[in-house]
Amino acid sequence: AETLTAEGPAAVPPTVPPASAPGVWGGPRLPASQAATAAAASAAASTSRPPSQAEDLVANARSLIFAVYPKGPQAAWRNILAGFAVSLAMIPESVAFAFVAGVSPIIGLWSAVAVGFFAAAFGGRAGIASGAAGSTAVVMASLCATYGPSYLSGAVLLAGLLQIFAGILGWGKFIKLVPHPVMLGFVNGLAIVIFRAQLTHFLDPVTGTLLGGPRGATMFGLTALSMALVKLLPRITTAIPSSLLTVGIVTAVAKVFALPATTLMDIAGAETFRGGLSVLPDIGFPAIPWLTAPIRTLALLLPYAATMASVGLVESLLTLQLVDGLLEDGKRGDTSKECIGQGLGNIVSGLSSGMGGCAMIGQTQVNVQSGATSRLAGIAMAVILGLGIVAGAPLLGQVPISALVGIMFIVCESTFAWSSLRILRRIPRPDAMVIAIVSFVTVVQDLAMAVVVGTILSALSFAWRQSTAISATVKPGADKPKASDSNASWKTYKLSGPLFFGSTQAFADLFDPQGDPEDVVIDFADSRVSDHSALEAINSLAERYGTLGKRVHLRHLSSDCAGLLVRLNGILPPYEIIESDVETDPVYEVAEDSSLYAAVEPPRLSESPASKEPKPKVDEQPERSGSD
Repeated sequence: AETLTAEGPAAVPPTVPPASAPGVWGGPRLPASQAATAAAASAAASTSRPPSQAEDLVANARSLIFAVYPKGPQAAWRNILAGFAVSLAMIPESVAFAFVAGVSPIIGLWSAVAVGFFAAAFGGRAGIASGAAGSTAVVMASLCATYGPSYLSGAVLLAGLLQIFAGILGWGKFIKLVPHPVMLGFVNGLAIVIFRAQLTHFLDPVTGTLLGGPRGATMFGLTALSMALVKLLPRITTAIPSSLLTVGIVTAVAKVFALPATTLMDIAGAETFRGGLSVLPDIGFPAIPWLTAPIRTLALLLPYAATMASVGLVESLLTLQLVDGLLEDGKRGDTSKECIGQGLGNIVSGLSSGMGGCAMIGQTQVNVQSGATSRLAGIAMAVILGLGIVAGAPLLGQVPISALVGIMFIVCESTFAWSSLRILRRIPRPDAMVIAIVSFVTVVQDLAMAVVVGTILSALSFAWRQSTAISATVKPGADKPKASDSNASWKTYKLSGPLFFGSTQAFADLFDPQGDPEDVVIDFADSRVSDHSALEAINSLAERYGTLGKRVHLRHLSSDCAGLLVRLNGILPPYEIIESDVETDPVYEVAEDSSLYAAVEPPRLSESPASKEPKPKVDEQPERSGSD
């Protein structure tokens, strides 16, 4: 062997010559004393080498693990424990939503494993926990009841493909259009939905009445104990997630005192928690006529798949935005990756006869509160849940449902935006109404419908407020050009506020073509022409003046807007005059259809429509005050 020194390569003799090493084939056997000396020298050399070169399997394995997960053993342990806590919280929800969809509880559990693993591994950010969700289960319930579980899995598979398609096209970015009042209504409504779902565990499954006697007292008592432990344990230790410790303590209390507690096995049945390889799902395409009747099958599945894909993505992307605020790690979630991750999870779920799912805000809250900071937590949740179904099912089945109900109550308390109640009287009434309506629709209908309704209401409210914001200041006889006839009368309308489809009628009502002089100036310095409707409104107004033999002078229009007006008319009529000033004209673009105005170039800072000078690039000059 050689090693480089200051003087050059130097020979380094081997610690133990191979031919004299004890027990090496082909070498002479040494006496016992020499063999012991050689072995000691070899051991000393091994300890001086780095772990990657020493024959220490434990050290090598540890180095490989933390080369893959470079945040260190403490962060890995914390994320694995967080995944363990979420896996326990997944069980009652997955079982309950499986009943909603009309399938076996074991299908709900394996769906949580498939969706949770792939969404965590390939999704938009760390911290999100995905599984078999109620919002998607409600969509598929009628399909499963009418055509059976095979068609349900086929629709889940198709929904996954649609979600990947949406991710590739970048449609996830449109979640940014969801206003803040809609987000507040979303989290409030979801907190109520999660809270209401837990109340079913306090009812007798046979009579539907409130639990009484020892079983009822146990349910209420252990739930209260669980809530108290979740709040108090973080003050004692943060080494283990409080939710996980809570489950262990409540389970031990129930067993030690032989309390008549309702367990997960009581809810899902012994068949779900029998364990063993027999509970593994079947992998393959759903048994539906893909080839024999493809058009009929696609026509049947596509409406359900499209609805499930949209509902799942809306909830997942809103959860992603929520986690961005919860995890103050300076990172923003990738909406396109989240769409693709959810799609991959649903594809695998469909191929394993599952019911699909999406991100679950309640379990995500448990994940974040338990200390999750990386994707390892979500992956660990899926792996631990899968191993628990196969190897530890009887043990998991003994967990009292009251322990998980108490945890979910605390999740509801932290999910609900209590600040929204304090600001209701301080914010505009339309925003307060949107918060209340979204919360109500989330509770009585579903999340996707609530978000769509809230976004539409917010958009209409905004459009109405903007439509009433346009006004004009009239200046008779002002702003007359120096070269004009001094005896001619002029009048200036100085506009303020946006001109768009919602304000075109109010814009037209500002003017008096009959009483105005022959020359009218419309100054757009404090206004913005926003869309095609605004362009048409300007042309219509100019035509009203033109029929009366009067002229309209348009000032301080963006070069883009001026060019679009020219393009729209072909040639501007003599009564519609655009007066350009490259020094004072603002710079902004009009929202229009490029197929109608293909010849109009984007506006530039030092150019007007009449300018014949070479066109400089926009980034060569700083943006002027008053430009968009």
